[in-house]
Amino acid sequence: MEHPSHPVESHWRTSLRNRIIQASSLLEVLLSGLVLIGLLFSVVPLIRWMPGLLFDGNEAEIRTFLERSLDIVIGIEFIKMLAKHSPGSSLEVLLYAIARHLVVGHDSAVENLLSVGAIALIFIVRKFFFVPAFGAHLPDGHPAPDLTPAQSGIPADWFRRRHSEAKPEEKPETEA
Repeated sequence: MEHPSHPVESHWRTSLRNRIIQASSLLEVLLSGLVLIGLLFSVVPLIRWMPGLLFDGNEAEIRTFLERSLDIVIGIEFIKMLAKHSPGSSLEVLLYAIARHLVVGHDSAVENLLSVGAIALIFIVRKFFFVPAFGAHLPDGHPAPDLTPAQSGIPADWFRRRHSEAKPEEKPETEA
């Protein structure tokens, strides 16, 4: 038996959930901005090292330059991952991190082989198991209501048709 306050509680929970999502999205954007500012500051030393690398760069300077450069690239990919919210961007961050480990790390042959295997596994996942967006579809096959057609990974007209089939009892807010 339902309580008369159930719809109010449901609305209250939905409102609270939406506010939490908005707050976490704002924090995520702020974090992305801070990471971007940090990356911009970290580019300055790289630019200062460029003349030294051209004329008398030794192995230690080149290694440091590569480490810092690849750290910046990984940071840029991290910002993209936060902005896109896609599995592909997460795989790219992992790919660059492993590639950095291979390029600047001086590890044993076994560790290098494991890194190459991890890169191969990432490509296998992208080729055979990759989905456009996790959570893009509900268990019944209809698109998730909080996604745009571009995020769903299906054509926009098909997305709109399937989305309208999912909730026929609801009317758009503009028809109120």
